[in-house]
Amino acid sequence: MFSHVMVGSNDIERSKHFYNAVLGVLGAGDPWTSPNKTGQTRLFYRHDGGMFCVSEPINGEQASFGNGGTIGFRCSSPEQVRQFHDTAVANGGISIEDPPGLRELALGTMDLAYVRDPDGNKLCAMHLHRPTTSAG
Repeated sequence: MFSHVMVGSNDIERSKHFYNAVLGVLGAGDPWTSPNKTGQTRLFYRHDGGMFCVSEPINGEQASFGNGGTIGFRCSSPEQVRQFHDTAVANGGISIEDPPGLRELALGTMDLAYVRDPDGNKLCAMHLHRPTTSAG
C-alpha cells in the first residue's frame, strides 16, 4: 500500500546518526543521501521492500512532528523490539508511553515499544505474536 514514509528534520546529521543506529537494528544499511534541487538534504533508507526517508523541509520552515501520528516498524522478535527501543534511547531518542513489552490488543498479542526521535517524531517498534482473525 505505501511506497515510503518521510519525516522532517531540523538537524540532518543528528537524524542520520539516530536513524543509522535505530534502523540498523532492523537490518537497514546506510542511507542514500540526496540533496534536492534547492539544496535540502534528504536521507533514503531502503530495507525489505520499504523506504523510510528523512528530509530537511523543502519550504525552508522548521520541521515539526504530527500530533497523533505514529510510524510503526515491524520487528522479527520481542528482543528486537527491546533492542530498537534501547538503541533509540541511547542515540538521542526519548522513551514514551508504557515501558517496552507485551500488550493484548484487538489486533492480537504483540510486543510494543514507543519512542520519539530527536525531532519529536513518534516511532513504534512492534512484533505481532498472534493476529486476531476477522471476517471481511
